[in-house]
Amino acid sequence: MLPPDILARLAPIADDPRPVLLAVAGPTAVGKTALTVALAQQLDTEIVSADSRQFFREMSIGTAKPTPEEMQGVPHHFIDSHSITEDYSAGRFAAEAEALLGRLFASYPVVIATGGSGLYLQALTDGLDELPPVPPAVRQQLQHELGAQGLAPLVAELAATDPVAHARLDLQNHQRVLRALEITRGTGRPFSSYHLGPTAVAAKAAARPFRVVKMALTREREELYQRIDQRVLQMLEAGLVAEVERLLPFRAHNALQTVGYQEIFGYLDGAYDYAEAVRLLQRNTRHYAKRQLTWLRRDTGYEWVTMSE
Repeated sequence: MLPPDILARLAPIADDPRPVLLAVAGPTAVGKTALTVALAQQLDTEIVSADSRQFFREMSIGTAKPTPEEMQGVPHHFIDSHSITEDYSAGRFAAEAEALLGRLFASYPVVIATGGSGLYLQALTDGLDELPPVPPAVRQQLQHELGAQGLAPLVAELAATDPVAHARLDLQNHQRVLRALEITRGTGRPFSSYHLGPTAVAAKAAARPFRVVKMALTREREELYQRIDQRVLQMLEAGLVAEVERLLPFRAHNALQTVGYQEIFGYLDGAYDYAEAVRLLQRNTRHYAKRQLTWLRRDTGYEWVTMSE
């Protein structure tokens, strides 16, 4: 099941007795769930989810959360672990996941982490950048501008002031855009300039109580897009509209500012009809997958595996 070069990297190293975290990344609908469950069975281990939407109990259909049948008895951590009413960050996830890994590694030499949220997976595998404090007034001003003018002008400002962050971030996630602009405005330096360089990342990795082996999954573009389109139809058949209707009272929460929910909110608001909602869901999910791949490709530590082969 595992490619030989990755399997070799999981083997114990004589001068490095640390256990291994196998990080399996990839775009939505590429097949992460099925593969990681098979790998967990092969390696006799457990899975840590690093998907920033599958944490939340109230969101299941729109997040493509694995069902008990798909999990096949393999324990999955950080699925249905929190409520959308909680403020949950990548930093908090990394701290809680590292504490969990400390317990799991007492029983397993290899543990699998997987998810499509690049920032959350990176927080666990590499650590997060240390960002300077910014006066609260900067965030308050940005939130005022967001409410008054919408997200588009802020995205345009990010493109002009920090093109690197503009290329990397999920530009439909207003919290990520606001955070980048908050640092840029508050410090006078681009948000991306605070990202850890290769030397700092390597130093952090060497200090961690576990080794990390990274594997990224991909497919031929046409095949991936067909899988995405089909998944959207399956979500709708499974009751996505009803799930989003139940979440209307919470629509302002950060967890719901994401593809799969925003499009249905627009449909329920009467902004467009059902056919247009389906089209937007499929298109925006394909765009999201493209951004996920762009994020992953900037990390040279990943070993790429083409699922189509």
